Parts: sequence; C-alpha cells; structure tokens
Amino acid sequence: MPPTEFPDPSPETRPTDAPAPLPSRRGGGGAEPVSGALAPPPHFIDGRVVVVEADPKWPYLFQREADRIRGALDATAVSVEHVGSTAVPGLCAKPCVDVLLTVPHPADEDAYLPPLERAGYALAHREPEAEEHRMLRGPDVNTNVHVYGPKAAEAERLLLFRDRLRADAADRERYEHLKRELAQRRWESVQAYADAKSDVVEEIVARARESVATPAE
Repeated sequence: MPPTEFPDPSPETRPTDAPAPLPSRRGGGGAEPVSGALAPPPHFIDGRVVVVEADPKWPYLFQREADRIRGALDATAVSVEHVGSTAVPGLCAKPCVDVLLTVPHPADEDAYLPPLERAGYALAHREPEAEEHRMLRGPDVNTNVHVYGPKAAEAERLLLFRDRLRADAADRERYEHLKRELAQRRWESVQAYADAKSDVVEEIVARARESVATPAE
C-alpha cells in the first residue's frame, strides 16, 4: 500500500526569517507545489536523482533542524539523529538533510504533529503498516523528518547504516560508486532509485550487525 500523501502548505504558513542554504523543498526556482499533491523534490529533475559532492554545511543544517524540533516538542522528542548520506562526512548525497525523530507513539499524531506544524513542518507521508512511519518536510531547506517509535527496527537500521558508512572506508566507497552510477540513469521516482540501491544497502547493514555483534578486540 503506498503511503498517504498530503499537499504542501501554502507559502504563507512557512517562517519568513529562516535562511535557505539548500534548495527549497518546493523545488528549484520558486516553483509552486503541484495542486493536490506534493511537489517533486528538488533533488529529482527530469527523471534523474541529483547527487552532489559532500557539503560541510550539512551537519550545521541538521543541528538547526534538531534544535527547532526539540524546541517544538521538548520531552516528546525521544531522540533526534542525523541519518542518510548527508550524515556521513565526505560522502556524496542528494542535497536533502534526513532527520530521524523518535517519539513515544508515532500513531498518536496529536502528541507531536501540531507543534511541528506550528514550527513550519508539513506532513508528507503516513505509513501505518511500516512501523507507523510518518515523514514530514522541513519549513525552509530541503529536509525530510522520518518519525518512528524508539524501538522501531527501521530506526535501528538507519543508525547502523550511518555508523557503518562513517567507520568503514571500503563500504563507504562502494556505496558512493553505486550512487554515482545510478545517478546517471533516469527513474520513475526517487523511490525507484532507492530500491535499486537496496541489495548493496542490505549487505552493508548485515556487515554492520556482524561488527556490532563481534566487536574487534
């Protein structure tokens, strides 16, 4: 079942005082959102996924989002982590900061969604069948906030993958080579591009689990 999608809010609902060092989540050139649906992400252009060189701003952009999320949610935010390729120093990536937010009960949207919306975030996907995953888009720069419960298997997997790429040069280089090769192709969606990486991603995650289970002496 595809995730439930929601339209972007109007420009008037977004903060006006925040800088935008990454492309707007509405797309390049100030494009308006597609009526009745989410605008294509700015890192997906003419069927190609945009992959750029590592940007030293990414950790700072994440920290700004983390501070904004914690300010909105206080103790409801169990953890706020930087995940995805922008969380790995030196790794090329889509220019999109991925944030992993864990909350006590993701299905209880009233506990976290209204304050996040007041902070400028917009609900983009709802996937109850996928460990109650929610995904929100950020208020100014290109940001995806993935919401899971503290014990969600996918939350653990995202952290394992990130930590493995940070620590293991061979896996990081293999993954980067794959990303660059796939970025040369045309895709029906960003998800199709992500699916094409899944075999390599799962191999890396498996090695990460082995490494955690049998740490080096």
